[in-house]
Amino acid sequence: MTTFKGKTVLVLGGSRGIGAAMVRRFAADGATVAFTYAGSKDAAEALAAQTGSKAIRTDSADRDAVIATVRDSGPLDVLIVNSGFAIFGDALEQDPDAIDRLFKVNVHAPYHASVEAARRMPEGGRIIVIGSVNGDRMPVPGMASYALSKSALQGLARGLARDFGPRGITINIVQPGPIDTDANPADGPMRDLMHGFMALKRHGRPEEVAAMAAWLAGPEAGFVTGAMHTIDGAFGA
Repeated sequence: MTTFKGKTVLVLGGSRGIGAAMVRRFAADGATVAFTYAGSKDAAEALAAQTGSKAIRTDSADRDAVIATVRDSGPLDVLIVNSGFAIFGDALEQDPDAIDRLFKVNVHAPYHASVEAARRMPEGGRIIVIGSVNGDRMPVPGMASYALSKSALQGLARGLARDFGPRGITINIVQPGPIDTDANPADGPMRDLMHGFMALKRHGRPEEVAAMAAWLAGPEAGFVTGAMHTIDGAFGA
C-alpha cells in the first residue's frame, strides 16, 4: 500500500506495543517514519531496522526535549502522540513526584508536541493523540491520576481543533480499551475483570488501533476533528 507515500510521520512513543504497530503500519503504507523511545533502546533499534524508520531517544517528561524533537523533525504531515504510562494504587499513598511525571508525559507532552508540530504542518496535516477509554469511564479504584490525564486530552482536542481548523489541520483522540501489549497482556491477572465489562470478551490488538489511526490520518477523514474515537470492545458502553 502507498496511502502515505511522500508523507512524513512522527510517532512519539513508538518502540513497543501500540506505538510500534503505528510505526509498522505507516511505514508499510509508504510514509517516511520517525519515532521516539525512552528506555527500550534494543527494541527501538530493532524496529527501526525492520521498518526503515528512524529511532530518536526522547524523554516525553522533558518538555524542551519533546519540543526540540518535533521541531527538528521538520514539517510533519502526521504527528502521533502515543507516549504515556499509568500509576496504580491508593491516591492517598502515591508519590507526588511520580504523579507529576505522569501528567508531564500524558498531558504536557501531547499539548506541546501538538502545538510545535502545527507551527510547520502543511494544510491537511493530522495530529492524533492516543488517549484511553478511561477518559470516559474508570470502573476500578487506584487509577484516578491516569483517568484525569486521559480526560484532559479530550479538552486538548476540542480546543486545538478550533485553533488549527482554519489551516485545515485536524486533531483527534483515539481511546483504546484493553489492548494486548507488554503493559496489559491478554493473559494478565486483570484479564477476567476487564473482560467482564466488555461486549467483546477479548483484548484488542495493537494493529487494530493502528488501523484506526491510519484512517484518521488519511484522506477520508478530512472532515473529522476535535473528536474522540473509542476502540474498546464496548468496555465503556
